[in-house]
Amino acid sequence: MNTTHFINDKFLLQSKVAETLYHQYAKDLPIIDYHNHLSAKEIAENKPIRNITKAWLDGDHYKWRGMRANGIDEKYITGSTTLEERFNKWAETVPYTLRNPLFHWTHLELKRYFDVDDILQPSTAKAIYEKANAVLENKTPAQLLEDMKVEVVCTTDDPTDDLKYHKQIAEYGAFYTKVLPTFRADELFFINKEKFINYVQKLANSVSFEINTLHDFLKAIDQRIEFFHEQGCRLSDFGVGEALSIIDFKEEDITKIFANKLKGETLTTNDINKYRSFLFVYLGKKYHEYDWVQQYHLGPIRNNNSSLLNQVGLDAGVDSIGDFPMAEFMSKLFDKLNSTNQLAKTISYNLNPSQNEVFATMMGNFQNSDIPGKMQWGSGWWFLDQKDGMEKQINCLSNMGLLSRFVGMLTDSRSFLSFPRHEYFRRILCNVFAEDIKQGLVPNDIEFIGKMVQDICYYNAVNYFKFEN
Repeated sequence: MNTTHFINDKFLLQSKVAETLYHQYAKDLPIIDYHNHLSAKEIAENKPIRNITKAWLDGDHYKWRGMRANGIDEKYITGSTTLEERFNKWAETVPYTLRNPLFHWTHLELKRYFDVDDILQPSTAKAIYEKANAVLENKTPAQLLEDMKVEVVCTTDDPTDDLKYHKQIAEYGAFYTKVLPTFRADELFFINKEKFINYVQKLANSVSFEINTLHDFLKAIDQRIEFFHEQGCRLSDFGVGEALSIIDFKEEDITKIFANKLKGETLTTNDINKYRSFLFVYLGKKYHEYDWVQQYHLGPIRNNNSSLLNQVGLDAGVDSIGDFPMAEFMSKLFDKLNSTNQLAKTISYNLNPSQNEVFATMMGNFQNSDIPGKMQWGSGWWFLDQKDGMEKQINCLSNMGLLSRFVGMLTDSRSFLSFPRHEYFRRILCNVFAEDIKQGLVPNDIEFIGKMVQDICYYNAVNYFKFEN
């Protein structure tokens, strides 16, 4: 495959207007990445990654799935073969990813971090591997983030985490990037699983008192939320992949259900749903109290391939789009919180594209004067954060809400090399606006639309999340 400068100034920009919007208004803005899975430990220790396979392929489910689809043996994906062998198998796969977003992401990242213009393929693999490793030999995670002008990253953290690495980063104070935790509460909801008892003990250890009652449990949660807030946390997250519902409950019922679980009794489906409904509302009120943004990632069906799950472990890259009804869940939860004026700023993300309009219109039901765009329908997530998915999200949000108030893109990534995805989004956004100008659908006012582009790419997030506080 022979191309010259595939990633160039006009990439994804189909007109002069699009080029103007991107290069004059969007390109140089800093990045606020308010949801990702980066390692605070790696940032704090700040040691060079040194190898592109480690930086690029470890934990990247997108690439793993692409390699599996290309018939690559698992030993080259998650196995113990050498780093160069694994890289070469990825290079072998890349030409076959044409028209998959992996092809675009791969070459954007090669260009932005390593100034590589060649297409990655077997004939170029060795030279690219060596050039990338030479750059990474002296590039720390903090430097990689600064190179992309990443002002803020919000990691994803369990409520029991001691956040010691976040503390180290804050105390050091010399990094360009602010690294903040996010309160990811999933484990608190797994009362239906055997591991719940062990998790309650882990939570007890984190607060240094025993948890024997629901009151103790809630006291521990309250303390962890306060602790996270003190460490700069301003967001929560939830991402359990299954059908969810909100049903009526009485707190005395939850007290009994929790006690029965601690005694080892089997809970009914109704018990589980009551407990979860209570916890959704309880946490939602706490998030509102602390002026946090609550995020709901809804819709994956996880761990589909049990054989690969047993071989590789959790996060094996065998999750996909689920088909769960979500409208009633969101409606009842948001309404319960809103009815007592305790609905926090909220971002919801759908994984099933057939529910785009469902999510976009649901968020519009609960907007108010607290802040413009208080209720956000989030950016194209996971399988949908590619050109087609982003364009559909932009167009649907434009039809059902206010695109002008959108808080923009995030990476949801485990890789320090993923930040050109913000460039990808910005180019797509600018091209959408330019095509509207071309068709006479919006005024040909570059300054006005350029300001809107800047708001979506950066300034809306600055105002929405208030990270400066």
